[in-house]
Amino acid sequence: MPATGTVEDLLRGLAPQVLAVLVRRHGQFDACEDAVQEALLAAALQWPEEGVPAEPAGWLVTVAGRRLTDQWRSESARRRRETAVAVQQPYHELITPDPAEDLGRHVDDTLTLLFLCCHPEVSAPSQLALTLRAVGGLTTEQIARAFLVPETTMGQRISRAKQKIKEAGATFAMPQGSERAERLAVVLHVLYLVFNEGYTATSGPDLQRVELTAEAIRLTREVHRLLPADDPAAGEVAGLLALMLLTDSRRATRSTADGAMVPLTEQDRRRWDADLIEEGTELIERTMASAALGPYQLQAAIAAVHAEAPSTEATDWRQILVLYGILDRMAPNPMITLNRAIATAQVQGPRAGLELLDSIATDKRIAGHHRLDAVRAHLLELAGDLDAAREHYQRAAKHTVSRPEQRYLEGKAARLK
Repeated sequence: MPATGTVEDLLRGLAPQVLAVLVRRHGQFDACEDAVQEALLAAALQWPEEGVPAEPAGWLVTVAGRRLTDQWRSESARRRRETAVAVQQPYHELITPDPAEDLGRHVDDTLTLLFLCCHPEVSAPSQLALTLRAVGGLTTEQIARAFLVPETTMGQRISRAKQKIKEAGATFAMPQGSERAERLAVVLHVLYLVFNEGYTATSGPDLQRVELTAEAIRLTREVHRLLPADDPAAGEVAGLLALMLLTDSRRATRSTADGAMVPLTEQDRRRWDADLIEEGTELIERTMASAALGPYQLQAAIAAVHAEAPSTEATDWRQILVLYGILDRMAPNPMITLNRAIATAQVQGPRAGLELLDSIATDKRIAGHHRLDAVRAHLLELAGDLDAAREHYQRAAKHTVSRPEQRYLEGKAARLK
């Protein structure tokens, strides 16, 4: 009898392949996605007890196809005729509509599915949810729990996303030219957001959601593997993967056994994952030597500098400051400037960092964000202005809805009394 975890991992990997078979064959992303989810549920219930079938992908395609057949039999006569044609076809054609589309190649459709989920007509939150369900293989309940919303709310969000794709007349095909480049940028941004939400949860009792970081890394690996090496965006895909690997290498040291947050300066670097650091560092060094420079590569390079330093004091902050300066010019963003202020303080002193913070204090994109107050408090503490630091730590604690971050900030404020 296979372990439940083993079955879940297998199903998660097969989900995009099976969905790709059905969508390529029948269209109607929404109906096919629902059918695949039902097939996955049936497998999750049956396989742990009865064993994994010899052809698990074929089993899922057959069951999902029957779900579609049952649905379409209740519709118009035209639908019934189409279903009858499908049912009469040989079993192997349900899996491979023609010789060029065998299941061995259908893993390549993961990238096409990602592009479909990140259709421009779908809102950003729905792109996240739909990607995790259709490509990541997570259930609506799991996604809802990860983003701390009711399952019914998340179900409605996913349904609206599928409806938007249907209304837009989207086809299961890789976009070409400028549209492909634009859509790939959205795909990478979605994966980046999924990783960040998992690495530092924006709300709730836990600092990290490992299932989200793991999914983001897995899917980014797929994009990196499937995207042609000569694609102009290949460098940024590699940069994003390297960034995730280097950042995730610190995961085990970011919180204590009771869930308390541990800042970078206090982490036991000996416990950082050496394999992830080696893989990420090698990847970003190779990429920056051969590809056009981009924001994800720069962030990965910064993460690599942190990873190779034995301590905060031994970190090459001047190199980090230079990289942040280039990044801030290439992709202006108040969050990048916020991080640049920390590096500036390390190189030029806390007052210089505070002056840089003042330049973004009125930026609406960051107004009210707890990190602005948290960084200001940290720099004020370094400058010796403890009363002002305590006030900003308290303000930051009030603005965050992440309980671990809140506890950490409240603790910092209390120690300055």
